[in-house]
Amino acid sequence: MFFLSSFTWEMNFNPFTEPSNFVELLSSQQNVIFGVKAAKKGSNERLSKKTVDDGKELAQFETMWSLKKQDLVVKERLSKTKLLDSLIAKKDPLADYEEALKKKLIHELMSN
Repeated sequence: MFFLSSFTWEMNFNPFTEPSNFVELLSSQQNVIFGVKAAKKGSNERLSKKTVDDGKELAQFETMWSLKKQDLVVKERLSKTKLLDSLIAKKDPLADYEEALKKKLIHELMSN
């Protein structure tokens, strides 16, 4: 009996009886592309939108890259400073290559 009543309901179901369903159906059909020319037009619109998106992505990438380069410069300077600190803090006399490195690091850090 239950099966029969649900089957009858499905047979009597009409999606166009409620206005909201009809509006949803119409709005969903607006995005459908018919024909070859319409498909090509839609393709061109997607390409132009993609170009704009690529421009935004390129600008974001360039911004990120400039920040990354600045970060690398700061990290390199910090690394040189730590190396110089370790050379200055040594209690033993420095070897010739260590003394040359210390002078080079001092010169580089003071010139910047």
